[in-house]
Amino acid sequence: MHAYQDMRDSGTPWLGDIPTDWALNRIGQLFTQRNEKVSDKDYVPLSVTKNGVVPQLENAAKSNDGDNRKKVLSGDYVINSRSDRKGSSGLSELDGSVSLINIVLSPGKLTPKYTHHLLRSYAFQEEFYRWGQGIVADLWSTNYQRMKSIQLPVPDDQTQQRIADYLDKETAKIDSLITKQERLLKLLDEKRQATITNAVTFGLDPKAEKKETNIPWLKYVPSHWQVTRLKYIASLKTGGTPKNNVGINQEEDGLPWYTPADFSSTLELKNSSKFINQKALVENKIKTFPAPSILFVGIGATVGKIGITNRESYSNQQITAVIPKQINPDFLKYFLHSITEVMKSVASYATLPIVNNLFLSTFTILVPPVDEQNMILNTIRQEEIAFGKLCDSINIHIKLLKERRVSLISSVVTGKLKV
Repeated sequence: MHAYQDMRDSGTPWLGDIPTDWALNRIGQLFTQRNEKVSDKDYVPLSVTKNGVVPQLENAAKSNDGDNRKKVLSGDYVINSRSDRKGSSGLSELDGSVSLINIVLSPGKLTPKYTHHLLRSYAFQEEFYRWGQGIVADLWSTNYQRMKSIQLPVPDDQTQQRIADYLDKETAKIDSLITKQERLLKLLDEKRQATITNAVTFGLDPKAEKKETNIPWLKYVPSHWQVTRLKYIASLKTGGTPKNNVGINQEEDGLPWYTPADFSSTLELKNSSKFINQKALVENKIKTFPAPSILFVGIGATVGKIGITNRESYSNQQITAVIPKQINPDFLKYFLHSITEVMKSVASYATLPIVNNLFLSTFTILVPPVDEQNMILNTIRQEEIAFGKLCDSINIHIKLLKERRVSLISSVVTGKLKV
């Protein structure tokens, strides 16, 4: 790859200089809008995503207006007009229908795959949304009447095909590398979790004497470890919601009021999206959770999520606070997290999985001697540090690959690099 020798000013800021033998045309000269209204009963619903046009996603917002959609045919280019969906676009390989917020362009005068790469490029996305209109900066839209005035670079058909073939090949290579790196992250996390689980259930000494247990999911444990119930080494307290949500707000003028949405994979509950003020605490006679407390999501899709608090707090009724009394809080945090899948497998189900306080309080807990708890925690912390450094390195690599992909596409489709 190298730069084109002869360049000229396009007169279009988002393009800059383009090769002298490339034409410039407005979108309205190259494409026509497909604006036919259809029903999703006749044309299957499609989703327009950042990965392109796909069969409607399970989690897509469903409209009751299924008879009022836009027709899409294979070979059409579809782009979401809203600024909060920036980058959601692609060449459709399917016949179907999309919601009215999308713009559908019928096959135009450009090579389809060149169109795909050009209109999905970062440079075009920014230009497209620059032409948008609306009241709020992050929620406006670009309609076709404005979009059709955007200038596009138009190389000859042979060059368009060469660009499309090259970008198909090179982006596939980059995507494959990204997939492998993401897979490596997943494998590392599985190894990390297995190391932690092994440490909190079997200890650090593989030669330590073992004893049999009556625990269905754990046949042997170190003979000198205590096997007990959670209720004997911690107290449990369920959160709640003040009547009519009075006293719950998003301003940090009270104590953190946690919901399942605040939990993450870090096991640390530092921030909450909502707070409960002092007036609500007093009027509802609420006894808050002391720090440190281990919060456990006991109902819903995220049942089993664990997080430890570093300050006094409270939560909604989906969450139980496990307040350690005779065990290191961090050791209990890791132990409970390591048996999450076990607890979920025996949870009761109505419409949602439930691990209630009675069940949780009687769950079997392993308690090593205090000095051994500390040794295990030191080993886990070292493992976490090593894991974190390795993951940081891989994430930097993934970020660079993604930046390379964006830069490569924009440089090639706007004529900055010749293929």
